[in-house]
Amino acid sequence: MAETMILIPVRTSRQGTSLNAGKLKDDYRDETSTIEIHGEDMARLGLTKGDRVRMISIHGTSAEVTCKPQKGASAVPGLIFMAYGPTSSLFMEADTAGTGMPLSKQMEITLEGPIAPDGSIIPVQPNLAGIASNLAASPLSIDQVGSLNALSSSQLSPAQALWLSGYFAALSGSGLAPGDFTGSTQTNNAAQLPLLTILFGSETGNGEHLAEDLLEQAKAKGFNAQIQDMMDYDVANLPNEQYLLVIVSTQGEGDPPLTAGKLHNYFKNGEAPELTQLKFAVFALGDSSYEFYCQTGKDFDDFLANTGATRLLDRIDADIDFEEPAEAWIEDVLALYQAVAEEAGGAVANSNTETTASKKSTYSKTNPFMASTLNVVNLNGEGSIKETCHIEIDLKGSGLSYDPGDALGVYPLNDSRYVEQLLNALNMAGDEIVTLGKEELPLQQAFQERLDITALSRVNMEKFADLTASDALKTLLAKDNSESFKDYIWGRQILDLVEDYTSNNFNAQDFITVLRRIPARLYSIASSIKAHPEEVQLLVGSVRYNSFERDREGVCSTFLNGRVTPPETLAVYVHANKNFSLPKDPDTPVIMVGPGTGLAPFRSFLEERKATGASGPNWLFFGDQHQACDYLYGDELDQMKSDGLLTHLDLAFSRDQKEKIYVQTRILARSKEIYAWLEKGAYFYICGDAERMAKDVHKALIESVRIEAGIEEQAAESYIDNLLESRRYQRDVY
Repeated sequence: MAETMILIPVRTSRQGTSLNAGKLKDDYRDETSTIEIHGEDMARLGLTKGDRVRMISIHGTSAEVTCKPQKGASAVPGLIFMAYGPTSSLFMEADTAGTGMPLSKQMEITLEGPIAPDGSIIPVQPNLAGIASNLAASPLSIDQVGSLNALSSSQLSPAQALWLSGYFAALSGSGLAPGDFTGSTQTNNAAQLPLLTILFGSETGNGEHLAEDLLEQAKAKGFNAQIQDMMDYDVANLPNEQYLLVIVSTQGEGDPPLTAGKLHNYFKNGEAPELTQLKFAVFALGDSSYEFYCQTGKDFDDFLANTGATRLLDRIDADIDFEEPAEAWIEDVLALYQAVAEEAGGAVANSNTETTASKKSTYSKTNPFMASTLNVVNLNGEGSIKETCHIEIDLKGSGLSYDPGDALGVYPLNDSRYVEQLLNALNMAGDEIVTLGKEELPLQQAFQERLDITALSRVNMEKFADLTASDALKTLLAKDNSESFKDYIWGRQILDLVEDYTSNNFNAQDFITVLRRIPARLYSIASSIKAHPEEVQLLVGSVRYNSFERDREGVCSTFLNGRVTPPETLAVYVHANKNFSLPKDPDTPVIMVGPGTGLAPFRSFLEERKATGASGPNWLFFGDQHQACDYLYGDELDQMKSDGLLTHLDLAFSRDQKEKIYVQTRILARSKEIYAWLEKGAYFYICGDAERMAKDVHKALIESVRIEAGIEEQAAESYIDNLLESRRYQRDVY
């Protein structure tokens, strides 16, 4: 599609680059090219955030840029905003007195797009759902919609708007209600209902998928609902929100997802206004094996309550097996909104969600595919203290597919040796019949196949304390005894708890109420399906350690790396990760930081770029302990570098010299080149350890920008925040 619009260069860069008055055009040649367009114009033109578009001046000058929606009250339909830089300067005929200002601050340009990698225009249908004029259901042509939208955005006075409404009503003479263009007597009054906003913050995609399911069901019922990523949410809309449903996960030690950090800080810093008009509910996602279980959800629940907003429902804290509580929560919140809709007099539809569900893949988290293992190879050499395995899994007959950046969910079986130890500690035989949901099975089978019998958490310890009525355990769990609790839980498992607080006050059925279902483990996929059809490959490091005079193992890592042998099967499903993916434009440079098993998704990225013929430069930072025995996929990476697929390959082996060298060390040493790549539009990725490595790399990236851009640390942080907001900075950390 093509349309004439007005380009306005602005001195304040939204890409985080520090621009100073008095500089001439040549000083901005390396700046990233991004334009900001009003959301209604984006929808009308069928554009989405990150699409490439072409700008053409009245003199024939053209340039391809990336677009994104403009936020805030300054957004105006028909106008395009762009920071001064090499692209905007192409459209400047001259500078005035060396100020960097064009002769005309407003330039007429033609906008074409979205643009395919070969430069052709991709045919699209406009998305009218977001246009304020409620034209989504209109029978108008695209050109007519454009004309009407231009008219409606021209600051009509109330008298002018009223005259036009009477004029068009007289022309029609049909008596049809707005939106009823089929002649049906049933009207769609969704727009008359209070707006229901679904706001999600997600790192691995669980929260986003849940939010999308909720939106789908709400729309099927005819509700006036919208979905918003916390990353893109404009806080200026908060005073206008009426119903807000928050779905958010927690990372690491109680941290918000990267995409939710900005909004979390906004509330945490007390910047939010009173929101007494708002009604809300929070669904918190977490992992009860972590100390700060569902902390971010708890934070948002408190933040909103402190603004004077009213809870629709009590907060739900959901563990890794969140599907059942999520289904119940969605049912509850939709029932509450149904009552609101009926009170408002809006017509809502009776939906059949089974129709939608039937379209989804046959195999999923709740119905995993039993896949055969093909090969398991330890990539570490002699002398290594690690065991890191390359695993090949057969997907034939599953219909499963995946994209680079996705993860494979694997349901492990517990080690039979540990099962026996736990049964002995409980003084149970294992043949006791227990009920799990609708299933009856022997306790030993439940322990081995269905239940998490290792991970110790405050949640299951509190349940066990109630079950045993142990005063000593309740004392340990008291809030004023938090340090003792932390000391106890570190390095211990459920077996230790049962041995340390022995009791005969319960039976097998009682005990399994303490345990959660065994969760699937997510592993970043280390292959491209284009390079390995009907197959998926993983890179898994075995977890083994000794604590409290007992050898311990990671349940899933040792299951994959030893307890399952080809061609035995395992239960798997594909977990899509929209927050960690290659750029749409194959010419875009990418910088990848993946030490250890963090290399996995980048092997997938590189295989994909090779298979698709992507021409964008690739830069990999990899590290481990010793090059001689820990250089994972070393031969492959060296060949990729030799073939030119890898433009740069920076290695950091921490134990090969007296002074330890890590990937963040290499990043700081290459700060000039990294900053130059970022200024040319490069994407920056991190995968691996969240607690230390990812934080250190993040700091090194900020420091690199600070040094090379010659700006203060706060401005450098702003620069990185803008990379994050534009999805050019992505992380898959654990």
